[in-house]
Amino acid sequence: MIDTKDFTFLENHNNFDFKGFLTKLSSYWKWFLISLVLCLFVAYQVNLRKQKIYGLETSIALKEETNPLFTSNTSLIFNWGGSSDQMQTIGTTLKSRTHNELVVDRLQFYIDYLQETKYYTQDVYGQTPFVIKIDKSQDQVLGTPIEIEFLSNTEYQINIQFPSKSVSLTNYFNFEKNVVSVANQNFKKKYKFGQTINLPFLHFKVQLNQNPSQFISQKYIVRFNNFDDVVANYKGIKVVFDEKAASILRLSLEGSNKNRIVDYLNETVKTLIKVQLKNKNLFAENTIRYIDTTLALMEGNLKLANNDLKKFSQNKNVFEIEKGGEIFQDKMLDLDVQKDGVNRKINYYNTLNSYLRNSTDYSKLPAPSVAGIEDPNIMGNVSNLIQLSVRRSEMAYSVKSDVLFNNIDNEISSVKKVLLENISAAKAAIGYESAQVNSKIGTAENKIRQLPDDKQEYLKIMRSYNLSDNIYQTYLQKRSEASIVKASNLSDIKFIDSAKDIGGGLIGPKTEVNYFIAAFLGLFVPFIIIIILFFVNNNIQNTDDLNRLTSIPLLGVVGIKSSNSNLAVFEKPKSALAESFRSIRSSLQFLYKKQNSLGSKTVMITSSTAGEGKTFCSINIATVFALSEKKTVLVGLDLRKPKLFEDFNIDNSTGVVNYLIGQKTLDDVINKTQIPFLDVVTSGPIPPNPSELIMSENMQNLINSLKERYDYIILDTPPVGLVTDALELSTFADVTLYIARQNYTKKGMINLLNIRNKRGELNNVSLIFNGFENKAKYGYGYGYGYGNYSDGYLDEDKKQN
Repeated sequence: MIDTKDFTFLENHNNFDFKGFLTKLSSYWKWFLISLVLCLFVAYQVNLRKQKIYGLETSIALKEETNPLFTSNTSLIFNWGGSSDQMQTIGTTLKSRTHNELVVDRLQFYIDYLQETKYYTQDVYGQTPFVIKIDKSQDQVLGTPIEIEFLSNTEYQINIQFPSKSVSLTNYFNFEKNVVSVANQNFKKKYKFGQTINLPFLHFKVQLNQNPSQFISQKYIVRFNNFDDVVANYKGIKVVFDEKAASILRLSLEGSNKNRIVDYLNETVKTLIKVQLKNKNLFAENTIRYIDTTLALMEGNLKLANNDLKKFSQNKNVFEIEKGGEIFQDKMLDLDVQKDGVNRKINYYNTLNSYLRNSTDYSKLPAPSVAGIEDPNIMGNVSNLIQLSVRRSEMAYSVKSDVLFNNIDNEISSVKKVLLENISAAKAAIGYESAQVNSKIGTAENKIRQLPDDKQEYLKIMRSYNLSDNIYQTYLQKRSEASIVKASNLSDIKFIDSAKDIGGGLIGPKTEVNYFIAAFLGLFVPFIIIIILFFVNNNIQNTDDLNRLTSIPLLGVVGIKSSNSNLAVFEKPKSALAESFRSIRSSLQFLYKKQNSLGSKTVMITSSTAGEGKTFCSINIATVFALSEKKTVLVGLDLRKPKLFEDFNIDNSTGVVNYLIGQKTLDDVINKTQIPFLDVVTSGPIPPNPSELIMSENMQNLINSLKERYDYIILDTPPVGLVTDALELSTFADVTLYIARQNYTKKGMINLLNIRNKRGELNNVSLIFNGFENKAKYGYGYGYGYGNYSDGYLDEDKKQN
């Protein structure tokens, strides 16, 4: 039946050995030190070798500027749109390919200025004593580094290492790619500063901007990059809308060269301002273009009317003919001007109607006011349609979403529909006005027909001349107004803070952060490793493990032997190891005295498994008893795997087995040793039935016979965790010493020992902790680790390097 005592090994399993863990940590202090130094060294190398990255920003505001020359009398409207609609458009434009192409091209950022440093190639844009002036219409070598070495104040040398016999070329005017063969893959040639280089693969000149004397012998690298790749990099500019102010944008850019970042941020805003102002003036430009066309037509009509007047005036008294016709002349001019105004409105409506129905680009519509149309609905819708058309054309280069295109197309369609309805209504209303003017003109013409022929002819010529002149002067005035308003227009985009290098801006590498991370990893990595070792390692580490796992008393602690032989006490009687065994001897004598044990004493030594130092402890415990001049015998009862004879150089052909089977007498199996008062009985040949022999009556006779001859009997038995031989022998032992070895004995074995002890299968059990190495230098006593007090008393073993 299973005994409830079998489950007592679970009692202490959930208790964390904090002291043992701290001991483990402190014992590996060298790991922490090495890891910390290594990580700090890596952090130092990273800080030293990694190129610094900077981040700078600029901020702009969008505020719709009212034209200072716009008044209620101004017949043209150019300020349209709202900041709320334009903010998203501006943010999209700044990241668009078209916009960044303009900026890259203006700054010529497809040219790299580089210089080799000890650890990396550094971007030295803005720090070189020269600039490259290229011929954009000619091809340049693509991607190949061009080394420029200053030789003197007037001369430099170009060095190019071509990777192959053919190189790729690019043209920054038409962006075509070509390939050309090179005769010499290692090209070198000297040039004068300012001299134009005309090679099949290079067309530029080096223009100085500083005194070259201080740069002699220095080398720089120039490289021409793919235009589209450079633009793609700058499309990553960060655009952030200010949460507190909806009309403010913050632009930021990161890179290794602050001069390049500053120039790009400022230029991208300047380019945006120019484009925005151009779009803002588009209404005015369309109007001026329309007026110029009309002026050219009116100028022709005016010349024809003037020629007719000259012909009519020849050989005639114009003053006499003119008398009496002034009233008709002024009246007809007023009526003709009214009719022309009505006709211009009708023509504008017809043109606008046809344009809306047949065209898709509405950005070139002129202002309705040039035709005298002042309907606010038509004027607002025309300007709105122009704005939407411009926005859509800009989105074509930056937006790939069909949803956004559909939205703006729907807006354009809605405005067109409303505008067409406005045109239809306006044309219906102006028809009545046209009929009224024509009626008045008909009445006036009937009265003129009653005049003499000369007067009628003169009034007809003057009527045409005055109308053309009036229209011409009106359009001149409107063109002047449009030009003034256009010139005085202001961009809605303003700098709040332009980009500027004022120091700082460092993003990485953060040296302090890197050192902190390195220090953390330097301590954390070994800490984690030790935690893993601590929890994965199920071996007994120290005496605290034993005290926590079992209530069986710890009789002594034995250190690590420094010799190949197991006769450690006999060979070095003044060593710390020998003292630990003497301490065990004293503890055993105390136990015997406490038990009032008289006569011969029997000590059985066993362990959980092989390799824990059972035989080593048996030999040295027997030795310390013998050195105290006690008659001691060491009996080898490990019949399955005998080893005792090897350390004493004894023949194992005769031993315990021979006695138990009745072949030999006791005197035949007892062997003298080189140690006074110590005899040894070896196990003898390996029998086929060791358990049966140990359980035989002769085993009892052997023990009884030895007790008659010796003061102490030391039994070296098999491991109790592997075979049951030791359990059978425990009945003959006064004290059982159970050997546990540091970093070898499993903790589970101690739990099995507890079960056997509580069942009474072992008699009077005590523990010996063997192979102890106190790395933390804390010391546990038990005869090991005397510290400075050992000087003069003990022979310390020198540790091997």
